[in-house]
Amino acid sequence: MRVIVIGGGVAGAAGAVALRRIGAEVTVYEAYADPAGRVGSFLSLAVNGLRGLDALGCLEAVQRAGFAVPRQRLWAETGRRLGDTPRGRLAGDSLMSVTLMRGRLVEAMRAEAVRAGARVVTGERLVGAATGGAAVRAEFAGGLRAEADLLVGADGIWSATRRILDPEAPEPRYAGLYTASGVARGVDVEPGAFNMVFGRNGAFVYLAAPDGAVWWAAQVASPRRPDPASIDLDLVKELYRREQMPAEVLAGVTEWHRPTLMHVLPEVPVWRDDRTVLVGDSGHPVGAGQGASMAIEDAVVLARTLQEADVPAALALYEQRRRARIAKMVRSAGANRDAKTAGFLTRQARNLVMPAAMKLFYERGVSWLYSHDVTAGWRPTGQDVPSRM
Repeated sequence: MRVIVIGGGVAGAAGAVALRRIGAEVTVYEAYADPAGRVGSFLSLAVNGLRGLDALGCLEAVQRAGFAVPRQRLWAETGRRLGDTPRGRLAGDSLMSVTLMRGRLVEAMRAEAVRAGARVVTGERLVGAATGGAAVRAEFAGGLRAEADLLVGADGIWSATRRILDPEAPEPRYAGLYTASGVARGVDVEPGAFNMVFGRNGAFVYLAAPDGAVWWAAQVASPRRPDPASIDLDLVKELYRREQMPAEVLAGVTEWHRPTLMHVLPEVPVWRDDRTVLVGDSGHPVGAGQGASMAIEDAVVLARTLQEADVPAALALYEQRRRARIAKMVRSAGANRDAKTAGFLTRQARNLVMPAAMKLFYERGVSWLYSHDVTAGWRPTGQDVPSRM
């Protein structure tokens, strides 16, 4: 089976590895010369994504590119601790969430895709695709044309594949939050914990890296869409001046990353036709720290269904198996965003209720997410994949 993958980020690289593992001939077409680069800040992979990486033989490489973070701590703007839970897992799971820079994750996954036998072509932007019989033909901006049995759209929230599949597909819209991030030094932060402060002007995340630096990200609530060029460190310092730890971290900033606007995408009605399918953010950006993990789940499920049926039937199975879980994840992400933009009265109520709620209901509330295993009972048949779990 010949497969074209559009996009060389996390979803595209994971998809390429998964499809190579079942014996497909895979070519990845990426619009940018370097799809990793210094884009974005850090991200975390929860156990549901890590299990997918293990099944694909990529877990060790990704763990080496980042570091384990066993705990998550939630804080009120006053400094009161609201919760202390396992990070990205249930309490009994020995597999630890991994945090790493987005660029390092893309680099690691692309290297695994190439090692698995995928071909990666950069500098080619998809502009058209058409299905004819048992093939799909892709056209790129530079005039290149390619034909395959399957085209996988893994080209992110601004997906060209999504618009080609359905010209009436929804477009992303600004989510009322923007992110500024960077690295600080000279701040005393306990290692092993992912800290999130629910501040007066948005959430603030910080954690200690193995080299003693502090990675941080401010998720600022801003109903009006700002010009990213207008966002600087002085502005962020002013917004978080009343929260003690965020203010201390920001006072020690040594590295500033390019600010980004957060976007949401309404439900995408068309995920596929008989020869083209969307995976990752191209079909369902979820946020809430699960974007990369859900893309990895997509890759595994797509590979599994292609082992069970011909391409059109497999794509229908893929959609059937992913729609409900993604819809639930999107609802959870919406609640997560709302918590970061809460007003005064909502914050006060949350600060009163959350400590008890986290102790009583955390495991029950997240078990659907972290206990789900898309790899259960499955091993790729095209190549040997050593497992560490």
